[in-house]
Amino acid sequence: MDYAPVTHTTTDRQLGRLPSGRDVSVTVHRYVGGSGPTVYIQAAQHGIELNGPAALRRLHDRLTDVAIAGRVLVVPVVNQLAFDHRSYMTPGEYDVMNPNLNRVWPGDECGSLQEQFAARLWELVKGADAAVDLHTGTADMLEHVRCRAGDPAAERLAEAFGTSYRLTDVPDDTDDDKSGRTFRAATAAAGIPVITAELSNSRRIVQDAVAAGVDGIQNLLRERGVLPEEPESKPSQTVLRNDAEPVTASESGLFESRPDITVGDTVDAGERLGTVYEPASFEQQQVVPATERGVIFSIARESVVVKGERLAGIAIPG
Repeated sequence: MDYAPVTHTTTDRQLGRLPSGRDVSVTVHRYVGGSGPTVYIQAAQHGIELNGPAALRRLHDRLTDVAIAGRVLVVPVVNQLAFDHRSYMTPGEYDVMNPNLNRVWPGDECGSLQEQFAARLWELVKGADAAVDLHTGTADMLEHVRCRAGDPAAERLAEAFGTSYRLTDVPDDTDDDKSGRTFRAATAAAGIPVITAELSNSRRIVQDAVAAGVDGIQNLLRERGVLPEEPESKPSQTVLRNDAEPVTASESGLFESRPDITVGDTVDAGERLGTVYEPASFEQQQVVPATERGVIFSIARESVVVKGERLAGIAIPG
């Protein structure tokens, strides 16, 4: 590796154009040193997920005064439309067909608005040697990293990032909804080692999660040789397979989870996780069972749900 002091530049990358004629663009930070690998990092595909952009701001302060090998490309806010509207997904007025940007990768230059956005960003991604997608979860979700099972390079990235839990996807099915069009699935299919990091919960900045994100990215850059130091040794991760059937609502209503169940607990197949009630009549609509024996990594808490909505995620040890 050839380490040299960082040269930092920013550019505005145009992604598309709104009906009014206003351009939609994102800010791309480039940290360039000597010869070496390229690492692409992005955050805020979903507009309410704030810990990623906060972590990347702090990472900026650390990268500008060091020597690195290669390049680090950073897009702190990928989905400007959702971010400005303070919404999880892009408002349907902009793309009724594809409101979730994280279901359209690697994009399509001739597709819907968000498919065009992804295609313009994919031009940066496809030249990378590793990629990181920063997210935040629900209020009740284990902080974890996700990667493709059987991909040693991605597994090393996950280990270096250092969360207590690692969720793995089987190679032929690299996302929850089986679409194959999440950022992680598309990037893995392109042969690029990639991880998704879930940093605490949404709508607010959680300082501990932000600090963990900065430390995790720095250690990942050490593992790739971008930073000159040896990667720090991290505690062994608990590896969970993300291949259990999700727990969903079979009826609409008000979901009340069992108060004694929390993320990280192991449950048996068929074990009651909570109940869906009809809030006006008080009638029980559904007793919600665990689909398989495994570890709860996410669960809804006292929320209004519609039929088919995910209530809990279960992962299988191993």
